[in-house]
Amino acid sequence: LAPYRGWFPVISSLCCSNFVYFYTFNSLKALWVKGQHSTTGKDLILGVVAGVVNVLLTTPLWVVNTRLKLQGAKFRNEDIVPTNYKGIIDAFHQIIRDEGVLALWNGTFPSLLLVFNPAIQFMFYEGSKRKLLKKQLQLTSLDAFVIGAIAKAVATTLTYPLQTVQSILRFGRHRLNPENRTLGSLRNVLYLLQQRVRRFGIMGLYKGLEAKLLQTVLTAALMFLVYEKLTAATFTVMGLKHSRKH
Repeated sequence: LAPYRGWFPVISSLCCSNFVYFYTFNSLKALWVKGQHSTTGKDLILGVVAGVVNVLLTTPLWVVNTRLKLQGAKFRNEDIVPTNYKGIIDAFHQIIRDEGVLALWNGTFPSLLLVFNPAIQFMFYEGSKRKLLKKQLQLTSLDAFVIGAIAKAVATTLTYPLQTVQSILRFGRHRLNPENRTLGSLRNVLYLLQQRVRRFGIMGLYKGLEAKLLQTVLTAALMFLVYEKLTAATFTVMGLKHSRKH
């Protein structure tokens, strides 16, 4: 059962995060585009704004999720302090009690930088989708799966070093220098990146990328596939024609 450690908070965090992101992205797109043709630049800007909203609202869930997922794991790094949480509610309670409310937003700075991850993903996906819809009437299940997978692979590879730092800061049990206690600051992000390069070399910034790609690419591909099918079904039920201009 060890590979499934923390599966419930992961599901909870993903549901909330995807809902906030998709809802914000599509609401802003409806207000800005208003039936006109969207562009790659607009998709990128909307993706960044939706990402910022998502980060500010859901970071506490991801902090708790990261800690529960790593709880019980054995670390070779002596700078990491072990945790003992009974569940999601207890984790929230202990973090607020021992570290303060702001600890729930540990890793917010790199997370804000990482809004370019879903923004790049959506930009690539929407652009590929528009090109395909010029050649065919609608997107097939395979089309949505493949371009969703490729879009996420590109976004993950480009932003992976920051994702590594984000996970360390969310875990929040890393002993940093006494002179540098503010978790999530630019100085700490650079410090953690430098430490990783010193210990593992440049390729250390991409340590674990294969597993991350396998997880995120499959997740994104399935997510976009379900998203397209649900969107089409919703328009059908409502008796509306799904616009190809999207």
